[in-house]
Amino acid sequence: MRAYLARVDAVLVQAVIAAALSFAHLHDLASAAGQDGWKAWAYPVSVDLLLVAAWKRLRSGASKAAGWCWFVVALAASLGANVATAGLLDLANVPDWLSILVAGWPAVAFLGGTLLAHTTPAAEAAPVPAQSAEVVSLSAAPETAGPPAAPEPEPETPTLHVPAALVNHARKLADEHHARTGSPIDTATLRARLGVPAPLADAIASRL
Repeated sequence: MRAYLARVDAVLVQAVIAAALSFAHLHDLASAAGQDGWKAWAYPVSVDLLLVAAWKRLRSGASKAAGWCWFVVALAASLGANVATAGLLDLANVPDWLSILVAGWPAVAFLGGTLLAHTTPAAEAAPVPAQSAEVVSLSAAPETAGPPAAPEPEPETPTLHVPAALVNHARKLADEHHARTGSPIDTATLRARLGVPAPLADAIASRL
């Protein structure tokens, strides 16, 4: 337990030191690029918040392409500030292109943060609507007068009347199944997806 706590403490200390150094480098670069006062301190906060938002999106498992895109953008801004303040640039005479990048960063960070916060994953497939009670219509053959020896005609087979909305929904499920598997949907699968009795599922399948 003590060894585990020691490892955790070492990781936390290292993370705090790295974050403080990166924070200071971003502040120094922003200040050198003409962003004075509180604005210079807002730049490292903006970069770190974009990193956190992008990492949260990656951990959620949804829209990983957007998460990776903005994570790389924020990481490039952080690493760029670290490298630029390591003596490669004269902070007393910052080039114009760097001043333009620093001045345009707030708009980029705002766009990235908004997209990461408000972009939702693709909507799930529409749920199966509640099924109404089956409409069964029995059509019996009318009695016909005939010779006394002729047997009475047997009643016709009951027919199921399926609502058009249910048929349309079943057709959408069949199209999704065909697009996903490459084969037509079978009656058993259709019945399970719709949650209807077997006779009604057979009647629907005959209309697809």
